This record gives sequence, structure tokens and C-alpha cells, in this order.
Amino acid sequence: MTDHDDHGPEGLAADLPHLTRRRLMLTGLAMGGAALSLWGVRGGAETLTGTAADGSVCVALPAETEGPFPADGTNVREGQTVNILTETGVIREDIRTSIGGLTPVAEGVPLALEITLVDVRNACAPLRGMAVYAWQCDAEGVYSIYGAADRNYLRGVGISDAEGKVRFTSVFPACYPGRWPHIHFEVFSSAEMAVSGKAALLTSQFALPESDCRAVYGANPLYAPSVQSLDGVTLTRDGIFRDSSPAELAAQTLTLSGDPATGYRATGRVGLVL
Repeated sequence: MTDHDDHGPEGLAADLPHLTRRRLMLTGLAMGGAALSLWGVRGGAETLTGTAADGSVCVALPAETEGPFPADGTNVREGQTVNILTETGVIREDIRTSIGGLTPVAEGVPLALEITLVDVRNACAPLRGMAVYAWQCDAEGVYSIYGAADRNYLRGVGISDAEGKVRFTSVFPACYPGRWPHIHFEVFSSAEMAVSGKAALLTSQFALPESDCRAVYGANPLYAPSVQSLDGVTLTRDGIFRDSSPAELAAQTLTLSGDPATGYRATGRVGLVL
């Protein structure tokens, strides 16, 4: 396993000059006049939502555990603190490849992920210039770095555009025993704040729809072990998602289109309370 802390903050910092035209300060977000409502219950507390000008509702996503494999400098595993956020090239759209001199590429059914960041307190207004760190397991249910020291794929940072959108090219994640298929993410106020991994505005997870999971796992041999794992868990009983309110769970579940042969497009909206 490579201890990426040896590189210090230069990795992500080295990528920042290339973001000059893409990185914008969060200004002009009027907090007054936001349409807010309470919808659903999570652990006895109401779910905070907002209403956009077009009448659509955005949901404040709940915080979830980062799990044991974040590689963001916040945890120690096997005596090492691992931080891929210090690697040059971590700001990228295609996260299927490894970086930092590592070469393995993730195989699996293609997944184009689009995440939209919105301000729940400001009528679901899009948030630009924020950083999203996303990470997930591969088609065999393995997390890079921790489960395979020779690779660091399926991890990357994206910067939200004027529409609040962050895009990643990835692969469909496997289902491993005890967990519903999911993708981890952390949201930071800027790329600079993401360097340490310790100042996340939100740490949460997206769930994958069951019908699409069964289609992928049944069609592609790479995912064969996922069939049995998926049979052993349900979304509503998953240890992470089971305490979400119905509104939160709906917001946490990605919307997918596509098929196992050509790949999928996944979209999700992240409501933030700033």
C-alpha cells in the first residue's frame, strides 16, 4: 500500500491552477426568501426540503458514514494514513484509471454519473465552484488502495459548474455482502478545502436502483458474486440507508437510464443546508 501522505498537499494543489476559469466563489446566494418545508421523518427529526421556482422539491440529504475506505486522510488503516486527495491528477472526470504512477484500469459496465448540488435554503439554487470527492468499489466489490495496493482507481474530485453539476465517468459498482450497492461522496466548499478531507460540508452515499442492479449483475460475468450478495440485503434494511425517511431515501437513490450492454447514465441531486 502506498502512503500518499508522503506527497503532502502538492497533489490537489498542483491541479488548482488549471481550474482558474472553472472555479468561482459562492456569491450572490440570497438566504432570505428561500422556500422551505419539512417533509418526512428521520430518527424523530423532520427532513428539511426546499422548493424551486419551477415547483420541484429538493431534499437535504442526510449525513452518512464515510466507511472504512475513504482514502481522504481522515482514517488510519494498517498503520497508515492514506490520502488520495494529495495526488496530482485527482481532479478528473474519468475515474476508471489509476493515477500517481499506478496503471490498473477499472473494468465493468460503464456508468456516467451526474451529481447536481443545490442550496436547500435558497429555493434549490445550483451551487457552483464546490468540490465533490466520489469513491466506490469496483465490479468485484473491492475498494482500491485498501483492497488492492497497486491501484487507486474509482476515486476522484470534480468541481461543480454554473448549473451545480459534477460529472464522473465510472463503472457500475458491485454488491458485496452486507451492503446495498452504493457510491460514497463528500462535498467541500472548494477544491482547496478538499485537500485535507477534514472540512466536508456533507459526507453521504447514493444507492443504486434494484432493477438496474439485477440487470447488470445477471448479465455481466464480472458481477456474478453480486447476485447472491444482493439477494441477502434490502435497501430499507441496509445498515446505512435504513434510518432515512422516505423522502431522503428517494433523494439518495440515483435515477438510471441505459442497459448492461451499452452502460448507464445516473443522475442524483444533493441538497445542502448552508
